[in-house]
Amino acid sequence: MSTRSTPILSLLTEDLLIQVNEKLVQDSDRKKWRLICKEFHRVDSLTRKTLRVLHVEFLLTLLKNYTNLHTLDLSVCPRIEDGTISLLLHHVDHSIWARNLKCLNLSRANGLKFAGLEMLVGACKGLESVDVSYCCGFGDREAAAISGCEGLRELRMDKCLGVGDVGLAKIVVGCGRLERLSLKWCMEISDLGVELLCKKCLELKFLDVSYLKVTSESLRSIASLPKLEDLAMVGCPYVNDVGLQFLEIGCPSLQKIDVARCDCVSSSGLSSLIGGHSGLLHIDAGHCFSEVSPTIVKCIQKLKNLNTIIIDGIRVSDTIFQTISSNCNSLIEIGLSKCEGVTNMGIIKLVSGCVNLKIINLTCCRSIANAAISAIAYSCRNLLCLKLESCNMITGKSLEQLGLHCLLLEVLDLTDCCGINDRGLECLYRCSRILCLKLGLCTNISDKGLFYIASSCPELQELDLYRCQNIGDDGLAALSSACKKLRKLNLSYCVEVTDKGTKSLGYLEELSDLELRGLDKITSVGLTALATRCKRLIYLDLKHCEKIDDSGFQALAYYSRNLRQLNLSYCAITDMTLCMLMGNMTRLQDVDLVHLTNVTVEGFELVLRACCVRIKKINIHTV
Repeated sequence: MSTRSTPILSLLTEDLLIQVNEKLVQDSDRKKWRLICKEFHRVDSLTRKTLRVLHVEFLLTLLKNYTNLHTLDLSVCPRIEDGTISLLLHHVDHSIWARNLKCLNLSRANGLKFAGLEMLVGACKGLESVDVSYCCGFGDREAAAISGCEGLRELRMDKCLGVGDVGLAKIVVGCGRLERLSLKWCMEISDLGVELLCKKCLELKFLDVSYLKVTSESLRSIASLPKLEDLAMVGCPYVNDVGLQFLEIGCPSLQKIDVARCDCVSSSGLSSLIGGHSGLLHIDAGHCFSEVSPTIVKCIQKLKNLNTIIIDGIRVSDTIFQTISSNCNSLIEIGLSKCEGVTNMGIIKLVSGCVNLKIINLTCCRSIANAAISAIAYSCRNLLCLKLESCNMITGKSLEQLGLHCLLLEVLDLTDCCGINDRGLECLYRCSRILCLKLGLCTNISDKGLFYIASSCPELQELDLYRCQNIGDDGLAALSSACKKLRKLNLSYCVEVTDKGTKSLGYLEELSDLELRGLDKITSVGLTALATRCKRLIYLDLKHCEKIDDSGFQALAYYSRNLRQLNLSYCAITDMTLCMLMGNMTRLQDVDLVHLTNVTVEGFELVLRACCVRIKKINIHTV
């Protein structure tokens, strides 16, 4: 008597499958899951909360399949227009896909205007978060359409250059429950608009008015916000110490302040602000004034709960580090990029008390040597990010100490640290959690160093090897076999790399950003192998890769259709292939075509006609 075994998948209930599906964090894992069988695909459709659309032609089908979305991201989907929204609402029942939608990202959707926004807002009644950043054509009419989102809690309008006080007034009247608002680079908004905002939106907790031409009168209005916790006003040229004095006696809930690059703010004004808010958690005053005054040093003594201080570009002394060390034991992040006066002794004093530091930026602090890095490594065992660009005095001894003590390190920037060599990289063998490693201009690194990186850093996602001229094909082979999660790679001017090396890169299936500028030994053979396998590429720089001919670019046009940014300057592409490439790459938004000697004026005209509707930036310079 024959018996038939029961398929194991039939024993898994829908609840169990949902629980399994929720454990999948990586997009690649979720994709593999839903491709296994129809039941897994159905469960994914039921449980998926976030959708990022890459191709507008698939939008209708996707919204029919995914009916429980919480977040819809159209920021990387070109050609979203009013007609697209009209077609979508006509063919897909919006009462299904829009019923649970809370977050909508329309960043860079420049084709979307008032009519399309009005239809979209009308269909998505429950929206709580909207992002229309970098929609440079947006104006007051589009802002009026957004004002229909009565339940809106968060709105990002960075660089909506056409939105002025009238548009902002429409929004604040219609969306009185706003808690987070970013108006960065909205240059038409003035003190009048900010005043009305502060009268109507009393629930605001986060406000960004960076680069606006507002004055201290706006800060008088902002000071009346009772729940404001986070205020960013980077690069506001007309804000001065008087405005900070308004904040000193207002904003009782203030925890974070960013006044970086406010040229009219002095150390006296910042001292006033700090004096009125001893509970501050975050201060960014980078490039704001010339030096840290004794008054600020005294005020910092009151900031017992401070966890972030960024004073980039300001002259400091060992005294400030001693004060921070003695009083700010909760400090997690410090930014000292391009600060004069940073010494080994100052850093040693700092970390002796601030042992909880996780992020330290010492970029261009050229007096820093191994002694300071050793102190950091020994004291800050939970260090996650260390930036040491252009700290030329450090050597492999520093990496030895980091490798011994900082096992949680995720970001390490050693750009232009010429004392770093292969032996130093070997010392990082215990730092297996590194996600981002920058080694640009470290000319003493070779393939041997890449072997050490590959064997020690399996989680690596970003690697910068700019002008590491001793790096070659063997190192890339080791990297490609071990660091499968690599997404960003800079090999510009690594002149020993050949087609063999670029073929190895094809095994990095997650690769999205690749810079190959100035590699004069790679040909169409290498580019074809790369394009065939790396389907996730969105940014590719081939400037000065002069040995690649039309056959390589044709392969790129056929296989790399997800590219959004491309640099072909000084390449040997011709009219016909350029037209083919620009026609096929329907997601391309930013392209550099400088000094293409084999392309005629007529060829450029055809290219512009083919892509002028969807392309957002094109750089053309002919001889």
